Amino acid sequence: MENKKELRNWLDAYKLDHPLVIAGPCSAETEDQVVKIAHQLKDSDASVLRAGIWKPRTRPGNFEGVGALGLKWLQTAKKETGMLTATEVANPHHVELALEHDIDILWIGARSTVSPFIVQDIAEACRGIKNPVLVKNPINPDLALWLGAVERFYTCDVKNLGVIHRGFSTYEKTKYRNIPEWQIPIDLQAKFPDLPIILDPSHIAGRRDIIQDLCQTGLDLNFDGMIIESHYDPDNAWSDAKQQITPDTLIQIMKDLKVRSEGGTAAYESALNELRARIDIADESIVQQLAKRMSISDEIGKVKAANNVQILQNDRWNAIKNKMINDGSQVGLSEEFIEKVYSAIHQESISHQHNIAK
Repeated sequence: MENKKELRNWLDAYKLDHPLVIAGPCSAETEDQVVKIAHQLKDSDASVLRAGIWKPRTRPGNFEGVGALGLKWLQTAKKETGMLTATEVANPHHVELALEHDIDILWIGARSTVSPFIVQDIAEACRGIKNPVLVKNPINPDLALWLGAVERFYTCDVKNLGVIHRGFSTYEKTKYRNIPEWQIPIDLQAKFPDLPIILDPSHIAGRRDIIQDLCQTGLDLNFDGMIIESHYDPDNAWSDAKQQITPDTLIQIMKDLKVRSEGGTAAYESALNELRARIDIADESIVQQLAKRMSISDEIGKVKAANNVQILQNDRWNAIKNKMINDGSQVGLSEEFIEKVYSAIHQESISHQHNIAK
Protein backbone atom coordinates (compact mmCIF):
# COMPACT_ATOMS: atom_id res chain seq x y z
CA MET A 1 0.00 0.00 0.00
CA GLU A 2 1.32 3.43 -0.97
CA ASN A 3 0.30 6.80 0.35
CA LYS A 4 -2.15 8.47 -2.02
CA LYS A 5 -4.36 11.54 -1.78
CA GLU A 6 -7.28 9.22 -2.59
CA LEU A 7 -6.99 7.72 0.90
CA ARG A 8 -8.75 10.86 2.15
CA ASN A 9 -11.59 10.79 -0.36
CA TRP A 10 -14.17 9.25 1.99
CA LEU A 11 -13.44 11.80 4.70
CA ASP A 12 -13.32 14.75 2.30
CA ALA A 13 -16.70 13.65 0.92
CA TYR A 14 -18.30 14.57 4.28
CA LYS A 15 -17.35 18.22 3.55
CA LEU A 16 -16.88 19.03 7.22
CA ASP A 17 -15.63 22.41 8.42
CA HIS A 18 -14.41 20.82 11.64
CA PRO A 19 -12.67 17.56 12.67
CA LEU A 20 -14.69 14.40 12.25
CA VAL A 21 -16.47 13.49 15.48
CA ILE A 22 -17.82 9.98 16.08
CA ALA A 23 -19.72 9.85 19.36
CA GLY A 24 -22.16 7.75 21.30
CA PRO A 25 -22.37 5.17 24.07
CA CYS A 26 -19.72 2.56 24.72
CA SER A 27 -22.50 -0.02 24.54
CA ALA A 28 -25.99 0.02 23.13
CA GLU A 29 -28.14 -0.81 26.16
CA THR A 30 -31.74 -0.14 25.12
CA GLU A 31 -33.44 1.34 22.08
CA ASP A 32 -34.51 4.34 24.12
CA GLN A 33 -30.94 4.95 25.26
CA VAL A 34 -29.47 4.81 21.74
CA VAL A 35 -32.13 7.01 20.18
CA LYS A 36 -32.10 9.53 23.04
CA ILE A 37 -28.33 9.99 22.83
CA ALA A 38 -28.57 10.36 19.05
CA HIS A 39 -31.08 13.19 19.42
CA GLN A 40 -28.86 14.89 21.99
CA LEU A 41 -25.90 14.73 19.59
CA LYS A 42 -27.56 15.44 16.25
CA ASP A 43 -27.06 19.22 16.38
CA SER A 44 -23.47 19.00 17.62
CA ASP A 45 -20.20 18.50 15.72
CA ALA A 46 -20.81 14.75 15.93
CA SER A 47 -21.55 13.47 12.44
CA VAL A 48 -21.50 9.77 13.29
CA LEU A 49 -23.29 7.88 16.06
CA ARG A 50 -21.22 5.06 17.53
CA ALA A 51 -22.40 2.22 19.76
CA GLY A 52 -20.87 -1.09 20.73
CA ILE A 53 -23.15 -3.97 19.77
CA TRP A 54 -20.82 -6.86 20.52
CA LYS A 55 -18.56 -6.21 23.52
CA PRO A 56 -15.92 -8.90 24.04
CA ARG A 57 -14.67 -8.49 27.58
CA THR A 58 -11.38 -9.54 29.12
CA ARG A 59 -13.17 -12.00 31.40
CA PRO A 60 -16.47 -13.82 30.84
CA GLY A 61 -19.50 -12.95 32.91
CA ASN A 62 -19.43 -9.20 32.31
CA PHE A 63 -21.88 -7.46 30.00
CA GLU A 64 -20.89 -8.43 26.45
CA GLY A 65 -23.35 -6.37 24.44
CA VAL A 66 -26.95 -6.76 23.37
CA GLY A 67 -25.99 -8.35 20.05
CA ALA A 68 -27.65 -7.94 16.67
CA LEU A 69 -30.81 -6.48 18.23
CA GLY A 70 -28.89 -3.27 18.83
CA LEU A 71 -28.28 -2.81 15.10
CA LYS A 72 -32.01 -2.12 14.67
CA TRP A 73 -31.76 0.58 17.31
CA LEU A 74 -28.95 2.24 15.36
CA GLN A 75 -31.14 2.09 12.26
CA THR A 76 -33.94 3.82 14.13
CA ALA A 77 -31.58 6.51 15.43
CA LYS A 78 -30.23 7.06 11.93
CA LYS A 79 -33.74 7.40 10.50
CA GLU A 80 -34.83 9.90 13.16
CA THR A 81 -31.71 12.07 13.29
CA GLY A 82 -29.95 11.64 9.95
CA MET A 83 -26.68 10.78 11.70
CA LEU A 84 -24.37 8.19 10.16
CA THR A 85 -23.76 5.08 12.27
CA ALA A 86 -20.69 3.09 13.29
CA THR A 87 -19.95 -0.06 15.25
CA GLU A 88 -17.16 -2.55 15.92
CA VAL A 89 -17.04 -5.84 14.02
CA ALA A 90 -14.93 -8.77 15.18
CA ASN A 91 -15.78 -11.55 12.73
CA PRO A 92 -17.34 -12.08 9.27
CA HIS A 93 -20.82 -12.65 10.72
CA HIS A 94 -20.68 -9.24 12.43
CA VAL A 95 -19.76 -7.68 9.09
CA GLU A 96 -22.69 -9.36 7.35
CA LEU A 97 -25.18 -8.22 9.99
CA ALA A 98 -23.81 -4.67 10.16
CA LEU A 99 -24.08 -4.22 6.40
CA GLU A 100 -27.61 -5.66 6.40
CA HIS A 101 -28.60 -2.97 8.90
CA ASP A 102 -27.04 -0.10 6.90
CA ILE A 103 -24.19 0.63 9.31
CA ASP A 104 -22.10 3.30 7.62
CA ILE A 105 -18.68 2.88 9.26
CA LEU A 106 -17.08 -0.27 10.66
CA TRP A 107 -14.17 -0.34 13.04
CA ILE A 108 -11.78 -3.11 14.03
CA GLY A 109 -11.00 -3.36 17.73
CA ALA A 110 -7.55 -3.54 19.29
CA ARG A 111 -8.04 -7.17 20.32
CA SER A 112 -8.78 -8.10 16.72
CA THR A 113 -5.89 -6.12 15.24
CA VAL A 114 -3.36 -8.19 17.18
CA SER A 115 -4.24 -11.30 15.12
CA PRO A 116 -3.51 -11.35 11.38
CA PHE A 117 -5.77 -14.42 11.12
CA ILE A 118 -8.76 -12.54 12.55
CA VAL A 119 -8.02 -9.45 10.48
CA GLN A 120 -7.76 -11.48 7.29
CA ASP A 121 -11.13 -13.14 7.93
CA ILE A 122 -12.80 -9.78 8.53
CA ALA A 123 -11.07 -8.22 5.52
CA GLU A 124 -12.32 -11.03 3.27
CA ALA A 125 -15.86 -10.44 4.55
CA CYS A 126 -15.46 -6.75 3.73
CA ARG A 127 -14.03 -7.33 0.24
CA GLY A 128 -14.98 -4.51 -2.11
CA ILE A 129 -17.26 -2.61 0.29
CA LYS A 130 -17.44 1.17 0.06
CA ASN A 131 -18.05 1.68 3.79
CA PRO A 132 -15.08 3.22 5.57
CA VAL A 133 -13.23 0.73 7.77
CA LEU A 134 -11.23 2.14 10.69
CA VAL A 135 -8.52 -0.02 12.25
CA LYS A 136 -7.62 0.50 15.90
CA ASN A 137 -4.02 0.06 16.92
CA PRO A 138 -3.12 -3.32 18.44
CA ILE A 139 -2.93 -3.63 22.21
CA ASN A 140 0.87 -3.47 22.20
CA PRO A 141 2.89 -0.70 20.48
CA ASP A 142 3.65 -2.41 17.16
CA LEU A 143 3.44 -0.10 14.15
CA ALA A 144 4.13 -2.88 11.65
CA LEU A 145 1.24 -4.97 13.00
CA TRP A 146 -1.07 -1.93 12.88
CA LEU A 147 -0.18 -1.06 9.29
CA GLY A 148 -0.27 -4.73 8.33
CA ALA A 149 -3.91 -4.89 9.39
CA VAL A 150 -4.73 -1.84 7.27
CA GLU A 151 -2.94 -3.37 4.29
CA ARG A 152 -4.98 -6.58 4.58
CA PHE A 153 -8.15 -4.56 3.99
CA TYR A 154 -6.51 -2.62 1.19
CA THR A 155 -5.55 -5.81 -0.62
CA CYS A 156 -9.17 -6.96 -0.27
CA ASP A 157 -10.22 -3.93 -2.31
CA VAL A 158 -11.38 -1.90 0.70
CA LYS A 159 -10.08 1.53 -0.24
CA ASN A 160 -11.97 3.71 2.25
CA LEU A 161 -9.70 3.23 5.22
CA GLY A 162 -8.56 5.00 8.34
CA VAL A 163 -6.94 4.24 11.69
CA ILE A 164 -7.91 4.85 15.29
CA HIS A 165 -5.31 5.56 17.96
CA ARG A 166 -6.62 4.21 21.29
CA GLY A 167 -3.34 3.87 23.19
CA PHE A 168 -1.45 0.79 24.37
CA SER A 169 -1.80 -1.51 27.34
CA THR A 170 0.78 -1.38 30.11
CA TYR A 171 1.39 -3.04 33.46
CA GLU A 172 2.70 0.25 34.82
CA LYS A 173 0.44 2.54 36.81
CA THR A 174 0.02 5.80 34.90
CA LYS A 175 -2.64 8.48 34.66
CA TYR A 176 -3.88 6.76 31.51
CA ARG A 177 -5.88 3.59 31.04
CA ASN A 178 -3.82 2.98 27.90
CA ILE A 179 -0.60 4.93 27.45
CA PRO A 180 -0.65 7.10 24.30
CA GLU A 181 2.91 6.43 23.07
CA TRP A 182 2.37 9.34 20.69
CA GLN A 183 5.48 8.57 18.68
CA ILE A 184 3.76 5.51 17.17
CA PRO A 185 0.95 7.46 15.46
CA ILE A 186 3.45 10.20 14.57
CA ASP A 187 5.54 7.59 12.75
CA LEU A 188 2.40 6.27 11.06
CA GLN A 189 1.54 9.76 9.81
CA ALA A 190 5.06 10.11 8.44
CA LYS A 191 4.60 6.95 6.37
CA PHE A 192 0.99 7.61 5.34
CA PRO A 193 0.22 11.32 5.73
CA ASP A 194 -3.05 11.00 3.79
CA LEU A 195 -4.43 8.03 5.73
CA PRO A 196 -7.10 9.52 8.05
CA ILE A 197 -6.22 9.10 11.70
CA ILE A 198 -8.80 9.34 14.47
CA LEU A 199 -8.11 9.73 18.18
CA ASP A 200 -9.90 7.62 20.79
CA PRO A 201 -9.40 9.73 23.94
CA SER A 202 -11.95 7.68 25.90
CA HIS A 203 -9.87 4.50 25.84
CA ILE A 204 -6.58 6.31 26.31
CA ALA A 205 -7.90 8.23 29.30
CA GLY A 206 -10.07 5.69 31.08
CA ARG A 207 -11.45 8.73 32.94
CA ARG A 208 -13.47 11.64 31.72
CA ASP A 209 -11.52 14.55 33.25
CA ILE A 210 -8.57 14.42 30.81
CA ILE A 211 -10.49 13.77 27.59
CA GLN A 212 -10.40 17.41 26.48
CA ASP A 213 -6.61 17.65 26.96
CA LEU A 214 -6.15 14.49 24.90
CA CYS A 215 -8.40 15.82 22.15
CA GLN A 216 -6.36 19.03 21.99
CA THR A 217 -3.13 17.07 21.77
CA GLY A 218 -4.61 15.01 18.95
CA LEU A 219 -5.61 18.12 17.02
CA ASP A 220 -2.19 19.69 17.61
CA LEU A 221 -0.66 16.52 16.12
CA ASN A 222 -2.83 16.88 13.03
CA PHE A 223 -5.31 14.08 13.78
CA ASP A 224 -8.39 14.17 11.56
CA GLY A 225 -10.98 13.62 14.25
CA MET A 226 -11.97 11.73 17.35
CA ILE A 227 -14.21 8.91 18.49
CA ILE A 228 -15.62 9.67 21.94
CA GLU A 229 -17.85 7.65 24.23
CA SER A 230 -20.90 9.65 25.28
CA HIS A 231 -23.85 8.67 27.48
CA TYR A 232 -26.64 10.79 29.01
CA ASP A 233 -26.07 9.02 32.36
CA PRO A 234 -22.37 8.02 32.31
CA ASP A 235 -22.14 6.89 35.94
CA ASN A 236 -24.81 4.27 35.34
CA ALA A 237 -23.56 3.07 31.96
CA TRP A 238 -23.38 -0.70 31.59
CA SER A 239 -19.74 -0.59 30.49
CA ASP A 240 -16.78 1.81 30.77
CA ALA A 241 -18.74 4.23 32.96
CA LYS A 242 -15.72 6.24 34.12
CA GLN A 243 -14.59 7.26 30.66
CA GLN A 244 -17.92 8.35 29.17
CA ILE A 245 -19.06 11.97 29.03
CA THR A 246 -22.48 13.50 28.60
CA PRO A 247 -23.51 14.91 25.20
CA ASP A 248 -23.53 18.41 26.76
CA THR A 249 -19.94 17.95 27.93
CA LEU A 250 -18.93 16.73 24.50
CA ILE A 251 -20.51 19.77 22.87
CA GLN A 252 -18.63 22.08 25.25
CA ILE A 253 -15.33 20.28 24.60
CA MET A 254 -15.79 20.77 20.87
CA LYS A 255 -16.41 24.49 21.43
CA ASP A 256 -13.29 24.84 23.58
CA LEU A 257 -10.90 22.99 21.29
CA LYS A 258 -8.52 25.05 19.17
CA VAL A 259 -8.38 23.75 15.61
CA ARG A 260 -5.23 24.52 13.67
CA SER A 261 -5.55 26.27 10.31
CA GLU A 262 -3.30 26.60 7.25
CA GLY A 263 -2.00 29.44 5.12
CA GLY A 264 -0.13 32.68 5.86
CA THR A 265 0.99 33.17 9.44
CA ALA A 266 -1.38 30.37 10.46
CA ALA A 267 1.02 27.94 8.77
CA TYR A 268 3.68 29.06 11.23
CA GLU A 269 1.27 28.57 14.14
CA SER A 270 0.33 25.17 12.77
CA ALA A 271 3.93 23.97 12.64
CA LEU A 272 4.74 25.49 16.02
CA ASN A 273 1.70 23.92 17.69
CA GLU A 274 2.61 20.47 16.39
CA LEU A 275 6.21 20.79 17.60
CA ARG A 276 5.06 22.07 20.99
CA ALA A 277 2.68 19.14 21.31
CA ARG A 278 5.59 16.79 20.67
CA ILE A 279 7.66 18.64 23.28
CA ASP A 280 4.82 18.21 25.79
CA ILE A 281 4.72 14.49 25.05
CA ALA A 282 8.49 14.18 25.48
CA ASP A 283 8.38 16.14 28.75
CA GLU A 284 5.65 13.91 30.12
CA SER A 285 7.71 10.85 29.23
CA ILE A 286 10.75 12.34 31.00
CA VAL A 287 8.76 12.91 34.19
CA GLN A 288 7.41 9.37 34.11
CA GLN A 289 10.91 7.95 33.65
CA LEU A 290 12.25 10.10 36.48
CA ALA A 291 9.48 8.83 38.75
CA LYS A 292 10.36 5.26 37.79
CA ARG A 293 14.04 5.94 38.53
CA MET A 294 13.24 7.36 41.95
CA SER A 295 11.07 4.37 42.82
CA ILE A 296 14.12 2.19 42.13
CA SER A 297 16.21 4.51 44.30
CA ASP A 298 13.69 3.95 47.07
CA GLU A 299 14.23 0.20 46.77
CA ILE A 300 18.00 0.71 46.87
CA GLY A 301 17.56 2.85 49.98
CA LYS A 302 15.65 0.04 51.69
CA VAL A 303 18.39 -2.48 50.86
CA LYS A 304 21.12 -0.13 52.17
CA ALA A 305 19.18 0.60 55.35
CA ALA A 306 18.57 -3.09 56.00
CA ASN A 307 22.27 -3.80 55.65
CA ASN A 308 23.49 -0.66 57.44
CA VAL A 309 25.36 0.60 54.36
CA GLN A 310 26.15 4.28 53.83
CA ILE A 311 23.97 6.09 51.32
CA LEU A 312 26.57 8.04 49.32
CA GLN A 313 28.92 5.83 47.29
CA ASN A 314 31.17 8.06 45.21
CA ASP A 315 32.64 5.36 43.00
CA ARG A 316 29.19 4.34 41.81
CA TRP A 317 28.15 7.96 41.27
CA ASN A 318 31.27 8.79 39.25
CA ALA A 319 30.78 5.70 37.10
CA ILE A 320 27.17 6.70 36.34
CA LYS A 321 28.13 10.28 35.57
CA ASN A 322 30.97 9.33 33.24
CA LYS A 323 28.82 6.81 31.39
CA MET A 324 26.01 9.32 30.91
CA ILE A 325 28.44 12.00 29.71
CA ASN A 326 29.79 9.53 27.15
CA ASP A 327 26.31 8.39 26.08
CA GLY A 328 25.15 11.99 25.86
CA SER A 329 28.03 12.98 23.61
CA GLN A 330 26.95 10.25 21.18
CA VAL A 331 23.57 11.95 20.69
CA GLY A 332 24.74 15.56 20.65
CA LEU A 333 24.33 16.53 24.31
CA SER A 334 27.08 18.58 25.94
CA GLU A 335 29.09 17.35 28.90
CA GLU A 336 28.07 20.42 30.92
CA PHE A 337 24.38 19.76 30.32
CA ILE A 338 24.56 16.07 31.21
CA GLU A 339 26.55 16.78 34.38
CA LYS A 340 23.99 19.37 35.55
CA VAL A 341 21.04 17.08 34.83
CA TYR A 342 22.52 14.00 36.45
CA SER A 343 23.83 15.92 39.45
CA ALA A 344 20.23 17.00 40.11
CA ILE A 345 18.96 13.45 39.59
CA HIS A 346 21.68 12.09 41.91
CA GLN A 347 20.83 14.62 44.61
CA GLU A 348 17.14 13.69 44.44
CA SER A 349 18.07 10.01 44.65
CA ILE A 350 20.24 10.65 47.72
CA SER A 351 17.37 12.60 49.30
CA HIS A 352 14.97 9.71 48.71
CA GLN A 353 17.38 7.20 50.25
CA HIS A 354 18.12 9.51 53.19
CA ASN A 355 14.40 9.78 54.00
CA ILE A 356 14.11 6.01 54.00
CA ALA A 357 17.14 5.61 56.27
CA LYS A 358 15.74 7.96 58.95
